[in-house]
Amino acid sequence: MKKVFALIAAFIPAIAMAAGGHVHLDEHRTDLHDTASLQRGAKIFANYCMGCHSMEHARYNRVAKDLGIPQEMMMDNLVFADKKFGDLMTIAMEKEDAKRWFGNPPPDLTLVARVRRPDWLYTYLRSFYEDPMRPWGVNNVVFKDVGMPNVLGHLQGTQKMGTAEVKVGIDPLTGQDITEVEDNVLYLAEEGELSAEEFDKLVYDLVNYMVYMAEPIALERQTLGWWVLLFLAIFFVPVYMLNKEYWKDVK
Repeated sequence: MKKVFALIAAFIPAIAMAAGGHVHLDEHRTDLHDTASLQRGAKIFANYCMGCHSMEHARYNRVAKDLGIPQEMMMDNLVFADKKFGDLMTIAMEKEDAKRWFGNPPPDLTLVARVRRPDWLYTYLRSFYEDPMRPWGVNNVVFKDVGMPNVLGHLQGTQKMGTAEVKVGIDPLTGQDITEVEDNVLYLAEEGELSAEEFDKLVYDLVNYMVYMAEPIALERQTLGWWVLLFLAIFFVPVYMLNKEYWKDVK
């Protein structure tokens, strides 16, 4: 019985972490069939994330094959270190140095989409806001007191937490928006290099790629599943006939 309670206790933090607390999470409609989105996500991750975060359980050649990226293009545009095509996607930063600089080494992100749901990642990456009290000058609605800088901040712009007008509906007579002033609202105080729609699309592609990285075989597994179901459906016919023949003389 003690072992059962210990096992339950071990899973509680993971469940709480995956749930994302009581914060509303925006939906991420993952589409692993959208190869163009996955390619853009790979580019974004290589340019903005791999300075600190590795994906050491994946290899460059596997990613290139799955996403339809030629080897030369992959090596010229998505591999910035002295790496070979078949190498693991590690980074140059040593964990000892990272711990000294940041307090803790930035985590490997190969499986982050399985630990944190896609909705959580999609909302988290869009929920940084200005907070002068934090070491990096930012905080996060989803991950309070986050230790990560907002590396996409110049693209999104500066968000602040405060009082702002919020759309709550549409007037059925005039068709105009109905707004209310609310406190503790996340709002865009200064525009970035991208519009809100463009930035959301960028983050969508990034999360789409991270979902793929967490389980590269997902599409292959789904395809194989249909073949297995087809085999079982066909195999059912001779099994049924054999069963019927076997029991016909049994009274």
